[in-house]
Amino acid sequence: MKTGRHAKIIELIGKYEIETQEELAEYLKKEGFEVTQATVSRDIRKLKLTKVALQGGRQRYALPQPQDSEESRRYIRVLREGFVSMEMAQNILVVKTVAGMAMAVAAAIDAMSWQEVAGCIAGDDTIMCANRSTDDTLLVMEKIRRIVEDEKVR
Repeated sequence: MKTGRHAKIIELIGKYEIETQEELAEYLKKEGFEVTQATVSRDIRKLKLTKVALQGGRQRYALPQPQDSEESRRYIRVLREGFVSMEMAQNILVVKTVAGMAMAVAAAIDAMSWQEVAGCIAGDDTIMCANRSTDDTLLVMEKIRRIVEDEKVR
C-alpha cells in the first residue's frame, strides 16, 4: 500500500502545484487513499520532497534536485543518449540501453550519487540497478523519466 501511495504522491506533485500537506492528503483521498496528516508527513520525509518557489510567493512540493555542474550535465547527456527503457522488479530497476552503452549509463547513474541507489551492474545493453527499497526504485524511475524526457529533475 505504501509503495502505491508513494507512486501516487510522485504523480500528483508532478501534475498539480501542491503547497501543503493538507492539500496532498485531499488529492490522495480523491484517488482512494485513506490517509492522515501524520501519514502524509511521514511520506513527505521518506520521499525527501522539497518545496520550490512559484510565482506570487507560493510554493509547491517537488522531488529533490541534483547538483547542477558540468560533470552532472555530462552524465545526464550519457543517460539520455543511451536509455531505451526500464522495468521495475521490486528494489531492482532493470534498465535497457542502446547496445554497448550499458556500462556508460550505469556509470552515469552511479556518479549522480542518488541516495536511493546502492549500485549498478552493467552488461552490454542491460543494467541492474540495486535500490535500497521498492519505494526508492519508484523514485529512481521518476528521476530517470524526467531526465530522459528533458524535464528539470526536481
